[in-house]
Amino acid sequence: MTTRRYGILIMPAANRVYAEASVELMEAEIEVFAAAVLGGGLGRITAEPIGGVPYITFDAPELSEREVAYLSNLSSLYALFAVDPDGTLTPVPLRRLDRFDDDLITIQKYAGKTNEHFTKMLLNATILASDFAREMIDRPLAVLDPLCGRGTTLNQALMYGYDAAGVDVDGKDFEAYAAFIRTYLKRKRLKHSAEVVPVRRERRLVARRLEVSIGLSKEEYKAGDKRRLTVVNADTTTAGGFFPRASFDVIVADAPYGVQHGSRDRQSALSRRPLDLLSAAVPEWTGLLRPGGAIGLSWNTYVAPRDDVAAIFAENGLEVRDDGPYRRFRHRVDQAIIRDVVVARKPS
Repeated sequence: MTTRRYGILIMPAANRVYAEASVELMEAEIEVFAAAVLGGGLGRITAEPIGGVPYITFDAPELSEREVAYLSNLSSLYALFAVDPDGTLTPVPLRRLDRFDDDLITIQKYAGKTNEHFTKMLLNATILASDFAREMIDRPLAVLDPLCGRGTTLNQALMYGYDAAGVDVDGKDFEAYAAFIRTYLKRKRLKHSAEVVPVRRERRLVARRLEVSIGLSKEEYKAGDKRRLTVVNADTTTAGGFFPRASFDVIVADAPYGVQHGSRDRQSALSRRPLDLLSAAVPEWTGLLRPGGAIGLSWNTYVAPRDDVAAIFAENGLEVRDDGPYRRFRHRVDQAIIRDVVVARKPS
């Protein structure tokens, strides 16, 4: 079978440190795509300069429209080219899932915001580890971020046209995200409804819930084809009490580096140690995951060893992907943070 050489022009990253890591991260992400939805049919994946600009190149049989549609959603892909033997670059039209303007992802600026390229990569890697990998371009998946902060992952899920849900204990972050998404949808003149409602049990207020319904077009909204966004202001260790069991295809979280969610010890004191948090939260998260679904978590390895994080997932019956490219997402964020990723699948 005849193969062609392809080249990916990497999207510039505003964060200098992430830009330095982006090439190696993209190589790992491409390998995950290749194994999950491209039949493993990519060869010679290599970082190389073309015209003095960094590219990632690979060999593949002539890419089909569907294969291009998958690759179009690589986290740091700026453009895709077919590379002719004489070095000529022929643009390959992309078919991104994006349903909103990119300012949904980029407009928010706040301390501690996760790099949006990394957020997209983590979501992709998690979807591709699930039984629903091939469906990622066909239907709206259901995504939960149980440590959602101000909604970077939620916005990326919405960008893909997926249904998104989140949990966060910080009231200020909850209010900031509710204000942002309402303002954004109004400014874009998108058909939607949005309200914050109290959640009461036994006459006691236990949480607040943001409920948003969005029509990606007027026609879709009128036809009842709407995307749903739900955010609960509560501790993640209680997440199972706010959503139906087995209701999410993937669960994705970037653990905050100052952990506010927590588990309670015997004296009812809040424990902020990340491994304690995960031990208490992962059983809740696993119950919300559909069979065949996957969980992806990123965290600072200075506060929790990889093997310990992986062990918690395994203890809850999840199959940890600890092979090949899934071992190559580790990278430096700054002097105090080395970020790694663990992805695990729930057996069907």
